[in-house]
Amino acid sequence: MTAKVSRVALPDHADQKYGHDLLPALLEPGTYAVHSQASDPPWRVWEEAAAGGVYLQVYSLPYGPSGIIGIAPGDVRRTVLIRERCDGCCCGLDGRNGANLACVECGRAVATRIDDCGFWQVVWLDPSAVRPVCVDGPACTVVGWEALRTAYPATPPVEQPGWWSPRWEAAVAVALAHLLALSGGQRIAVPDGPVAEAFRKALDTLLPAGPSARNLVLAGPGLSGVTADIALVPRHPQSGEVWPCGAGAVVPLAADVWTYMAFNDDRRLTLAAAGMPDIVRRDDPPPRLPWRPFRPDVGVFLHTLARLPAARESWLRAIYDHVEDRRYSLPCF
Repeated sequence: MTAKVSRVALPDHADQKYGHDLLPALLEPGTYAVHSQASDPPWRVWEEAAAGGVYLQVYSLPYGPSGIIGIAPGDVRRTVLIRERCDGCCCGLDGRNGANLACVECGRAVATRIDDCGFWQVVWLDPSAVRPVCVDGPACTVVGWEALRTAYPATPPVEQPGWWSPRWEAAVAVALAHLLALSGGQRIAVPDGPVAEAFRKALDTLLPAGPSARNLVLAGPGLSGVTADIALVPRHPQSGEVWPCGAGAVVPLAADVWTYMAFNDDRRLTLAAAGMPDIVRRDDPPPRLPWRPFRPDVGVFLHTLARLPAARESWLRAIYDHVEDRRYSLPCF
């Protein structure tokens, strides 16, 4: 029913709803990921289900099958659309009516294709309708930490024409939720550079004013060893493992975003006293500059925070409620 695929970690933006344009595929061709949480109908409103990994009362929760398997739309084979389930909001299918792909041979509903605007395009296979099959051929090798930069290039934070990357907004939102849970409600000092641009404004807005009680550093393969209270480290894109670190606590970040923060030469333009001579080398093409300050994805942030056990602590619950009530007016979201 699919092409040959190898398992990878579920991307941070798997549940992201972004804008009104057509987005690319959630997963690379030849890969699949498993979503451990339920994400299909039926839905129940104002629910809390700690047994299912949700620790706060949220507006609605899906109670469909868990463990659905995501693949790139181009990797699906021998299926046909179920016409009466092909509803969507705008430009495609959004899966609102459940499984919309059926097996050509037996006619059973087996998967849900999502390709509407604002959704990452993906086919979710129903785990009760499919099973894994071993095939001949070389197994996909898990890339080592030192080779990660070469095998998985960094994702630039800014896209044309000056929009922040939705992958960055989702990845930073996930890491921000984990960082707040580790803060204990105390101010965190953030190093200058891309880390500060992504996290400092949100931390300064959501945590109380005062001297910094904990320090955040960027750590990982290729960086010098450091000792700190909290380390921001990469999460392996294939295995999902977090880079081992000797810091007091670690916050995982998507590897492609972490690589950019760690190794990109993020230069800024400065005024020259008497102009620049013609022989001075200039950037070609010029760097992409965003049209507004960076903001983590508020929906991904709230989704992640509600699924952290620490969210039941009163101070962190207050942050959740504050963001939920003011999600469109806070300067950091």
